[in-house]
Amino acid sequence: MSGYKKPTPIQEQAIPIILSGKDLIACAQTGTGKTAAFLLPILHKLLSDSLKDSEVHALIMVPTRELAVQISSHLDGLTYFSSISSIAVYGGGDGGSFVREKQALTQGVDIVVATPGKLISHLNMGYVKMKELKYLILDEADRMLDMGFHDDIMRIISYLPKERQTLLFSATMPPKILQLSKSILQDPEEVSIALSKPPESIKQLAYVLYDTQKIPVIQHILSEKEYKSVLIFCSKKQTVKQLTAQLKKKGLNAADIHSDLDQNQREDVLLEFASKRLPILVATDILSRGIDIDQIELVINFDVPSDGEDYVHRIGRTARAATTGAAVTLINPDDQHKFQRIEKLITKIVEKASLPESLGEGPEYGVKSTRNGHSSRSGKNKPSPKSGNTKQSGHQKVMQQPLKQIQNNTGENQQTQQEPRAKITIIKQGPKP
Repeated sequence: MSGYKKPTPIQEQAIPIILSGKDLIACAQTGTGKTAAFLLPILHKLLSDSLKDSEVHALIMVPTRELAVQISSHLDGLTYFSSISSIAVYGGGDGGSFVREKQALTQGVDIVVATPGKLISHLNMGYVKMKELKYLILDEADRMLDMGFHDDIMRIISYLPKERQTLLFSATMPPKILQLSKSILQDPEEVSIALSKPPESIKQLAYVLYDTQKIPVIQHILSEKEYKSVLIFCSKKQTVKQLTAQLKKKGLNAADIHSDLDQNQREDVLLEFASKRLPILVATDILSRGIDIDQIELVINFDVPSDGEDYVHRIGRTARAATTGAAVTLINPDDQHKFQRIEKLITKIVEKASLPESLGEGPEYGVKSTRNGHSSRSGKNKPSPKSGNTKQSGHQKVMQQPLKQIQNNTGENQQTQQEPRAKITIIKQGPKP
């Protein structure tokens, strides 16, 4: 039903370890198929075990409600013809959702997908049954620590039995993750896949420009090709709202998603975008991790993220699971130093595209203003000359090849596009009512 035929690297390495019962610490970037890498073997083990109906047997902790909803939806599809039950527990819902969560946690449910804060609110009331829990999975563990959930995680773990299998998945492996793994994992196996670098299947491009040129450049990009799925990231919620309003004024079919929307509104917007009824979605970094929507053709960074890891996760929304895609970043003068740090992180000089002639020239890349008003060139991270069609605009190396041509070129190598992921035999126990 789910179309899994060939495992991705993280699935190929992680699934046998999980099936063997060992603890695991896995470093895998977004879009590598890691969700299925832990869901499939855990489902197989749950269906093979003799379990008490009145207990929670597996807990998946995630940093955001969006990721909780995504994994819960994935679970619903995988378990439809089995007896496995699951529930997503996260904040932002209404009174009815709290009642449903309490009922499931009181009566017992096979799998709980939860954000730490919301789960603690249930644990504090004393009715959550965790004594028979066998599997603990921490997904996007680095993000949870970045969001300040360390103490909540450790408190939740204090409610769990010590005899369990623990799986930790993280996109990065900073010291704080290694410290956490030492405190909660027992003699874990380690798997690392493509640490902190975007997949080669993502064609990266950047425009060096002024803020006033950003909207016209986005219009230019979107006019070159009829895109069915474009995701635009902004660092600030207010920028998301303003950009969406301006795109609508230009006649573009766009919507936004941010923390001011309630959960039902977020889910409605995501459903429209996932079903390709909404071609343009403007979002904060809340969607840079965890959201699993296929065939996003283009990601645009309206501004440069402060954290290089956030850049990797933003553009990782495209070119997922053996497909190709494009990522465009808009760099104003103030953001140039941040983008140079990103280029150093990913060990790649991203091509700088020429602005449309109608917009005039943009600022020079690698040049910063001094106090006396003169310009000085930064020697580090200076784009190196490349072979091919380039032209010089001031001191900025730019490429003549437009984004449309890049998109067309990537399409030539898409014989493996939408190649399904791993398959594992799951014992079916009859359809759900």
